[in-house]
Parts: sequence; structure tokens; C-alpha cells
Amino acid sequence: MRKLLCLILALGLVLGCTVTAGADSLYIIPDSNTRQLTWAELWDYQYDTLKYAFNEIYARHGYKFETGSPCYNWFTQMPWYTPNASESSTNHHESYSQCSKIENYNVDLIKEVRKAMRAMGTNNPKGKGMPTPPDSRVDKPRGFSFINLKAGQKLPVYSAPSAASFRANNGKALVNTNGAVYGYGWDSGWILMLYEANAAGQYRVGYINGNSIKGTLPNLPQLSWARESRQIVTATNLTDDPALTGRSMTYLPAGAWVTYLTTMYNRTAWAYVETTINGQTARGFVPEYCLSISMLDDNVG
Repeated sequence: MRKLLCLILALGLVLGCTVTAGADSLYIIPDSNTRQLTWAELWDYQYDTLKYAFNEIYARHGYKFETGSPCYNWFTQMPWYTPNASESSTNHHESYSQCSKIENYNVDLIKEVRKAMRAMGTNNPKGKGMPTPPDSRVDKPRGFSFINLKAGQKLPVYSAPSAASFRANNGKALVNTNGAVYGYGWDSGWILMLYEANAAGQYRVGYINGNSIKGTLPNLPQLSWARESRQIVTATNLTDDPALTGRSMTYLPAGAWVTYLTTMYNRTAWAYVETTINGQTARGFVPEYCLSISMLDDNVG
């Protein structure tokens, strides 16, 4: 048991995570709703972590995040989070109105610290990262749910929603609907999904064309992406298997530019990005810490 605990703690340090226990581990800053935070303590956190920290204040009050956004993917894991049924993607009056003066102060302060980090061009890499998700036993990233497709189909799988995009397995990637398929959402008439690629226990995230599916189409949300240009700051591999093997699709050297789409979570934070492989559009996953800081405004969500 002691060896296992040491291994878990070591893994948390490698991934830049804060490994904690108890109810407070379900929050980034557990008491940000009851006391004024300080400039100095906020500099103990990584730049990207602070985005979730100020969104956490709104999430406590049921702020409804856009489906598929990084904050949606994170906060829907939290057992304490219940989105407001009366809110829409454009109307958040209920959650905003419930925030106290202390909470509003903390939101503004966190944004000021992030602004200062942006001005310095740093993501504060030595700061605290995201806490370990509460259900780290689940291999598939959060947001993928089982979809019931008519059996007996073998459908081509592409890494992006286009038949001209990169296709894994030497251009022969297929999903057999006799097995389990997990859907994430619709993108331009294509389904982003995850499936077990072979009997060896490898998984693949990719797209199938809705027009090629026989039978009833699954009811999944329409996806939208951040589409922000970000740079690789730590060399890494692009993978289509964040669920288990991390199998490499291609190597991304430090300095390469990619298009950031969203962030998904299982045992760690995966940035879902778009790039090219041999001149073909390709989408896949890299550890989020491998990306440069976001230069987007501090919009909620």
C-alpha cells in the first residue's frame, strides 16, 4: 500500500498535478467563495489552472458552460456541480447574480494575475497544476458516452471531419459497430467518437461520416471549438489514443504551431489540437502542459 501511495504521488508530480485527498480535492481553490484571495498566493498557480479557478466561482452557482468547452469537460466531472436549468449559453443572469462581493473580487483578482502572466509571456510552469479528477479510474476522456449504432457496419474513421484528412492504420482505420462505440458530438455532419481499435486493447478517437451510418443516428450535441493558435513548448507526440496507450500519430517538436480546439480529461488534461501529417489535416491529443499559454481574453468558460 505504501509503495502504491508513493507511486501515485510521484505520478502527480510528473504530470504537474496537485495530489490531494478529501472533499477539498474536488476544488481548485476550496475557499475562494468565503475569503479574499491574495495576489501572492495566486502566483502559486499555473496560468491555465487560474482560468478554471475563476470559472469555479461561477460553477458553484450553476453557470451553464458551453457543451464540449474545456470548462464543461472539467466541471461536469465534479459531483458538486449542478448547471442551472433556467440558463442558456447566452443568459447567465442566475449564476452571476448569486455571486457575493468576495467572489466577484476574487474573479477580478485572478484575471489581473493572468493578465500579468500574459504580459510576462509565462504560463508559470512551476506553479500548481490541476487537481486529480475525482474519477481517475475511467480511461476514456470525460464526455464520451455509449452510442447505439446498428450492428454489422464497418465504417471508415478519419482523424478530422473530412475524407481528405489523415486516416490512421496506414489509411485503413475502421470502426466495427459490433463493438462498443462512444460518441462525443457532431462536427459538420461527422461524429467524433472513441472505439477499441483492436483486440490488443488500443483505442482510437476519430470521426465517422454521418451519411455513411445505417439506421438511427445518435442524439449528440453539436460541437464548437476554440480554434486558437498555440505553440508547442515541450516536444511531444500527437496521439489518437488518450484512453490507454498514448500511441503516437506523429512527433511535434518544440516550436511547432497547432490549432487548439478544447481540453478533455481522464487521468490528466489532454489538449485536443489540429495540425497536419504529410500535408493532410489531422486532429489528436497532446498533454496540455506542452502548449504555450492562451492569449485569449478571460471570457467565462
